[in-house]
Amino acid sequence: MTVPAPPPEIPRQESLIEYPSQFPIKVMGEKVDGLVHAISVIAGQFDPAFDASTIELRESKGGKYLGVTVTITATSREQLDELYRTLSTHPMVKVVL
Repeated sequence: MTVPAPPPEIPRQESLIEYPSQFPIKVMGEKVDGLVHAISVIAGQFDPAFDASTIELRESKGGKYLGVTVTITATSREQLDELYRTLSTHPMVKVVL
């Protein structure tokens, strides 16, 4: 009995992002104490040079939600994927764009 050969690896698609680059990420959650700090800490874990003074905030019309834009230095697709995963699974975060 012959074992079939594994499928050929799919070549990695060319990235549309040139690394390293400044990369904004918008995170939305309910406007609660600690949201901005939590997002800032996570951003700093993925970009040691992250500057929290560059954070941009935008409240929803009703004031219940807060949009937090952090700009990090993106160094790889893997870094961005893991950052999105970490932010998306945080209990205070509703959406990551």
